[in-house]
Amino acid sequence: MDHASQLPNRLAQETSPYLQQHAYNPVDWYPWGPEALGRAQAEQKPILVSIGYAACHWCHVMERESFENEAVAAVMNANFVCIKVDREERPDVDQIYMDALHAMGLQGGWPLNVFLTSAAKPFYGGTYFPQGNWVKLLQNIGEAYAGEHRAELEQSAERFMEVIGGSELQKHQGQPADGGVSDEEFKLLTYNLEVQFDRERGGMNREPKFPMPSIWRFLLGAHVVSGSQVLLDQTVLTLREMAWGGIYDQAHGGFARYSVDAEWLAPHFEKMLYDNGQLLSLYSEAFQATQNELFRDVVYDTVEFIRLELTNAEGGFYSSLDADSEGEEGRFYVFTKDELRGIIGDEEPLFSDYYNCTAAGNWEHGRNILHRRQTKEDFATSHQLTSGAVAELVAGWKQKIMAVRATRVRPGLDDKILTGWNALMLQGLTDAYRAFAEPEFLAMAEHNARFIEANLREGACLFRTCKNGRPSINGFLEDYALVIQAYISLYEVSFVETWLREAEALTEYVLNNFFDSAETQFFYTDSRAEPLIARKKELFDNVIPASNSVMAHNLHRLGRHLENARYSDLAAAMLAQVRQLVVKEPQHLTNWAALYAAQLRPGAEIAIMGPEARAFRQELSRHFLFDTVIAGTKTGSALPLLRHLKSGTAGRTAIHICRNRACLAPVYSVAEALAAL
Repeated sequence: MDHASQLPNRLAQETSPYLQQHAYNPVDWYPWGPEALGRAQAEQKPILVSIGYAACHWCHVMERESFENEAVAAVMNANFVCIKVDREERPDVDQIYMDALHAMGLQGGWPLNVFLTSAAKPFYGGTYFPQGNWVKLLQNIGEAYAGEHRAELEQSAERFMEVIGGSELQKHQGQPADGGVSDEEFKLLTYNLEVQFDRERGGMNREPKFPMPSIWRFLLGAHVVSGSQVLLDQTVLTLREMAWGGIYDQAHGGFARYSVDAEWLAPHFEKMLYDNGQLLSLYSEAFQATQNELFRDVVYDTVEFIRLELTNAEGGFYSSLDADSEGEEGRFYVFTKDELRGIIGDEEPLFSDYYNCTAAGNWEHGRNILHRRQTKEDFATSHQLTSGAVAELVAGWKQKIMAVRATRVRPGLDDKILTGWNALMLQGLTDAYRAFAEPEFLAMAEHNARFIEANLREGACLFRTCKNGRPSINGFLEDYALVIQAYISLYEVSFVETWLREAEALTEYVLNNFFDSAETQFFYTDSRAEPLIARKKELFDNVIPASNSVMAHNLHRLGRHLENARYSDLAAAMLAQVRQLVVKEPQHLTNWAALYAAQLRPGAEIAIMGPEARAFRQELSRHFLFDTVIAGTKTGSALPLLRHLKSGTAGRTAIHICRNRACLAPVYSVAEALAAL
């Protein structure tokens, strides 16, 4: 759009690239905040809240059709106070109005457009509206609110408020469960998940298909706890099919957000930091459990993608890459057969066989999404080649594809830095380092942790976001929970005690400012944050696990590291509140289910003392050790797990394995420790 004739609106001053995209709209946009809400109250005008995010395809379409149109903007400006929200910066606002849409009996999604009374209470909403319908709707609501129907709209807003303001626990019939966790109940839990598997192509039996990392991470643990081969097989099938699919960028690494089909073939091409951070954790743990080389390749290529595409000079991670380039979805990633002939040359038939590309195309407009259907070994056999020759060919093909991509218009980058999402990538890097002991993974992780400390933290508090070194918005429970989780993990792979102490300090802040003792769960917003029309709690594990389930895991792990029974007991009490729900609907609560598995078969505490502490840890960590906490030091430490321990005689390194507050005799080699575990 040509900005020359248009003065910028208030969004030009914001930290979010998504809001800045709308800075030259003729709509008189406000960011969410007291100025807009105050104006609505003073003028008794209804509010239009329009919520989206930078990588959202239909958000761009609605902007092009409606928000950039002078005539449409005039109707919006005349009738409403218009507020634009980036859901990634303000998940608290998004949660409330998405809840309102569900209360209206409508499907959620983005763009999310909700109409509110001047007191910010919702009475009508929807997602994407074509221009003609949008203008009619604006006129009808504007007239109704300004005329005699205002009281009716306010009454319906009050009815929706009853639903939005209610307790999430009560709404979903969460009752504290009697008795403790049991094998029988756990069997029922895993059965309720198994019936939803897609046993042909992996994942769950539905489309579109989202990776949902917490489901598969839970199943890796459930396999250890139950010994069920079915759970491991389904996980391996899913991870292989995703890694072979179009949802995974075959040339460069990194995953798109989801596939629109059941085959993992055609993605919505946006790549999000939060997916890729969690998928690093998942593929690293799956490699530990299976030693499958495909999983190693995925981890190394995805870290490289993150390093090149989503990392800033100070070690912070950007939020996402757009699906669109040159106004077309996926344009950057797809090729016609003719293009491939020009790029690959004589080897094109072999390339097209490997990546399943055809003359008709496997996607729109004769274009092809690169994807695989067999192992390198099987491909080699069917083409009378050696596996080594295939590996060499593939490496050459990837270079040629990347060289051509380098000449194409790049997808848009959302370069804001979000604290919680950075913590998910930090966690992913620590898990990758555990599995592969690759020094660069730890270096990237430590660089990012220092970035978080320098740019997103002030005293005991975290911010949600920063742009160009300017932090803003108070952190939400998601931010605290994910940073605490990542710091505990960073301690466990580095033995730098500062990270464990920082995790403890942040946990104390969360207990003091987010906890609701009435329901033994945490609110999503800080008690010191700007009050909204409701104060919500996040219970269900979505693509990102619920901040409450992450917090429960943190308390469970920290309680063991610090020998703090208050933390451990609180983790158990939080699980008890939702346990019946977890058993009944595990597909929506798999991170909680992982805590259930840990309570059922607690892992060990491992303490390593002596000059080889780090080398021993590195060796031990290459194995998948479910629900295990690891502490260690070369010399001595005031940390509770290490305080009473001594290294072996003659400066030998000792490994102490403890369960239920009792330790075995120390062992002096990793092999002996693994045997004892």
